[in-house]
Amino acid sequence: MSPPHSFTLRQLQYLVAVADTLSFRKAAEHCYVAQPSLSAQLAELESSLGVKVFERDRRRVLLTAAGRDLLERARRILGEADGLREAAKRMGDPFSASIRIGVIPTISPYLLPRITPVLRREFPRMKIHWIEEKTAVLVAALSQGTLDAVLLALEGEIGKVEQFVIATDPFVLATPRNHSLGMKKSDASAEELHDVGVLLLDDGHCFRDQALAFCSKSKAQELEFRATSLSTLAQMVASGSGVTLLPELSVATEGKRADLKIRKFSKPSPHRTIGLIWRKGSSLADALQKVADSIRRAYPK
Repeated sequence: MSPPHSFTLRQLQYLVAVADTLSFRKAAEHCYVAQPSLSAQLAELESSLGVKVFERDRRRVLLTAAGRDLLERARRILGEADGLREAAKRMGDPFSASIRIGVIPTISPYLLPRITPVLRREFPRMKIHWIEEKTAVLVAALSQGTLDAVLLALEGEIGKVEQFVIATDPFVLATPRNHSLGMKKSDASAEELHDVGVLLLDDGHCFRDQALAFCSKSKAQELEFRATSLSTLAQMVASGSGVTLLPELSVATEGKRADLKIRKFSKPSPHRTIGLIWRKGSSLADALQKVADSIRRAYPK
């Protein structure tokens, strides 16, 4: 076992505060401590470490070369200490913790505005931080522990995780107002897309893979342009550049904004399954299951 440390986390906090403000007076105010006490603690820190951290006179405070190196280490140690405290807080009461949830771009703008007020009302002590990224990035972050859960399409490559099904999100056919396929009143069929020019999202979006699989079976022709978002995709369709598939979740926003004609597909229709996933054995499993259930109930019908 290593010997006990001769410095404290509080002393490291004082070091960071002085380095950030370059003022012992301002640092003392920020830390809610008397300036003589802060100065004494930093002098004790310098003595225990055996290096001078600050150069100071009556006019200014500067970090020494050694102080700059120690500052970054101190920040890391304090960050780890904060993480330890947060982890313990989660174990004691996960509903008062900060939870990091990833969400894919083809879901976030259409679902988060609807569910965020619901989650805030049902879990008032829980802080949910949303991170928007593509599926592969989010799944990797979940595996590495930098995310607690991910809201995505379960048809993607998600690995061995716990999952909660939120909703089935059917795909619809979106065309310009004057396109022949948009004029029909009946449900659309895969056969109608034979040799039709279809616009899809760029690589990395799981929705692209799902739409592409459906279009390949119907022998549609993918056009060269690849959109980075559903908004761009809808606007390109509105300009007459082709037709596309949209998830029904996005239609109220994108279909209306771009003034598109929308047709549902005949059953069995193409679709995705929206769900919340988290690591097996997660200490937040019970809380995440309740969060997922709230999202399911708030999902637009």
